[in-house]
Amino acid sequence: MGNRIVILGAGYAGLVCALQTRKYLTASEASITLVNKHNYHQLITLLHETAVGARSDRSLRIPLDKVLADKDVQIQKGTVVKIDPSAKQVALEDGQTISYDLLVVALGSETEYFGIPGLKEHAYTLKSLNQARLLRAHVESCFARYPLERRRELLRFVVGGAGFSGIELVGEFADALPRLASEAGVPLEYVELYNVEAAPGILPGFDADLVKTAEESLKARGVRFLTGVPITQVEPGIVHLKTGDTIEAETIVWTGGVRGNQIVVDAGFETDARGRAKVNAYLESVNYEGVYILGDCALILNEQGRPYPPTAQLAWQMGAACAKYLYHDVRGGVKEEFRPNIAGAIASLGRKDAIGKIGRSFKATGKMAYLFKDASQYRYLSKIGAVFANR
Repeated sequence: MGNRIVILGAGYAGLVCALQTRKYLTASEASITLVNKHNYHQLITLLHETAVGARSDRSLRIPLDKVLADKDVQIQKGTVVKIDPSAKQVALEDGQTISYDLLVVALGSETEYFGIPGLKEHAYTLKSLNQARLLRAHVESCFARYPLERRRELLRFVVGGAGFSGIELVGEFADALPRLASEAGVPLEYVELYNVEAAPGILPGFDADLVKTAEESLKARGVRFLTGVPITQVEPGIVHLKTGDTIEAETIVWTGGVRGNQIVVDAGFETDARGRAKVNAYLESVNYEGVYILGDCALILNEQGRPYPPTAQLAWQMGAACAKYLYHDVRGGVKEEFRPNIAGAIASLGRKDAIGKIGRSFKATGKMAYLFKDASQYRYLSKIGAVFANR
């Protein structure tokens, strides 16, 4: 009987790991079970587009059965509720138990609310297709209700957090709100869009000139930035700021932070304060042999000793590297340390506008940067064999 490899999560890291592992190992050498709560892979990096209706839900769903067709990978639909690394077992919500010889944990992250009262209860988040659909339906309902209710807070939108996810969502809002206002017969000057950030500026990690370009682009489309202003409390329809001011808004979206998956913490893996599992140079848990932890679940430090930001390109590189480690676990050989190759970062600012840094020095803005982002997405879809899988 071959090794039983179980992969938890079909996100960027988990799916790439499953595909690559099967390229290296035959079915007689190892069985591969991919556990995921949905029967599709979600393009999480594009959620901001479908959240405002700029892209269809369907285009962000990659059916797992199509991607994994003829790959001899078992797809197990289910929600993981517990990992027992001592017993080498995984428990699912429906009561099933899966045993493994080698485990890959790629369950993604959870939203970090930083203990802000009311934030979890009264703000939308954007970490899944279903959440994006809920937000889109809510925003559309605000415009539909305004001519009947005439409450200005219906036309006030607040995005908390000005990192990558927050700014990309703000950019989509900036493009979509004029269209929604026109369709509802609402004067555009009644619509207000706020981006609230506790840090002194937006888009940490980007060069100052690119940040300035992004700010100018978004401000020209009506975005009101409140930087250096932490949110202290959220009540239904009210955002409280540290300045003492409040914003009455029917739509409050939080994008201000992530933490590791609680299941990883509860399993007893050694983690940092944000719940991210500590791993060795081969992405293996530091306190459980034969368990690899990938993507947003893992704490990966750069050369300066700081955590890499959780990005899709880092996740799929971890998935590809882990497949090689699994190969060596089964067949033997020397493992090479994981060294990320970050090709750059591109942040979209709405339809056909973006800023980005490719490689170490090349910078792009506007439509060119947006095309680079599209090309990066196409490259990923090609890698997993899914260019046409969701059509």
